[in-house]
Amino acid sequence: MNFLRLPFLVKLTLVVISIIGLGYLLALGQSILAPFFLAFLMAMLFLPAATFMERRLRFPRSMSTMTSVFIMLIILGGIIYFFTNQLSDFSKDLPHLSEQFTTVFNGLQHWVSKTFNVKVDEQVDYINQGLNKLLSSSGAILGFTFGIFSTGFGFIIFFTLFFIFILNYRRLLNNFIVTVFNERHKASVQEAVNEIRIMTKKYIFGLFLQVIIVSVLTSVLLTILGVKYAILLGVLTGLLNVIPYLGIFISLLISCFIAFATSTPSTCIYVALGYIAIHAVDGNIVLPFVVGSKVKINALFSFIGILLGEHLWGIAGMFLCIPAIAIIKIICERVDDLKPWGRLLGEEPRPHKKKKSYKISKNITLKEMD
Repeated sequence: MNFLRLPFLVKLTLVVISIIGLGYLLALGQSILAPFFLAFLMAMLFLPAATFMERRLRFPRSMSTMTSVFIMLIILGGIIYFFTNQLSDFSKDLPHLSEQFTTVFNGLQHWVSKTFNVKVDEQVDYINQGLNKLLSSSGAILGFTFGIFSTGFGFIIFFTLFFIFILNYRRLLNNFIVTVFNERHKASVQEAVNEIRIMTKKYIFGLFLQVIIVSVLTSVLLTILGVKYAILLGVLTGLLNVIPYLGIFISLLISCFIAFATSTPSTCIYVALGYIAIHAVDGNIVLPFVVGSKVKINALFSFIGILLGEHLWGIAGMFLCIPAIAIIKIICERVDDLKPWGRLLGEEPRPHKKKKSYKISKNITLKEMD
């Protein structure tokens, strides 16, 4: 049965059922699919290094894979050590931050009392009620915290194992994708697979460069403004910037809070203005140049992807949704029947400006010189 010849309502029903079924399977397999997809992205990033070791250094496939895993674990361990060291220094200043917060909170209480005629005692009662509700659910909070740590540990184990398997059996996976289609489509399928692999590798590498550039720009900005923990906040901003729009807003709030607690209120304004400038530079210069306009996702579907990713896979889904949409966009642009969907996910093309022409004589026109 030809799918294109079916009535519109039938095709729409099949598409909706397929989307619902796919979403259910994604939510059901979160503990396996999330580390698998992240391992796939990291394998694409380390693929050139593994290929270089096999072709130039004559490493066996297993040795090149384990070397790549060793390098990845060193980088991951360095990141964990950096955050652990920075957070330990940050914890030493918690008493000072608490005193500053108490001072600001007392001033806010008096302002609320004068403005809205709400007595300070009543405000304290409201806060105590909220604290009692929070403390009554401490068991649930501890269980949730333990679940996060246990899930994170299992996530790292599954991620490492999938990373090893994907790099080690990449040729087998590639042959399966090619041979699963009809023989007459083998050449075109292989071409599409190679193009998707190259585009995905470039996108992931560009995404990491974007994280580094944003981290450096933010660290320099906060250092110039004299904000404490500038490097920690800069790296955190670069990582959160992977989540479009929402990530930069969360990092802005954190940086403004630290700047207000450790400096003057005017510094918060400068930090906010600096973050807006960095976001403008990132969106108009860094993102098109480093990541590339061919895989740029428009704001509407970026926001929808963030919501769906958080609903399906939690925080991991918020980070992985944009690369997933970018890969879907690459596939849609390569398949003729799916090209409209690829254009829908991308940015709206800018209309080309028509160059002015001047009529000279005898119906001869000359274009305006640039």
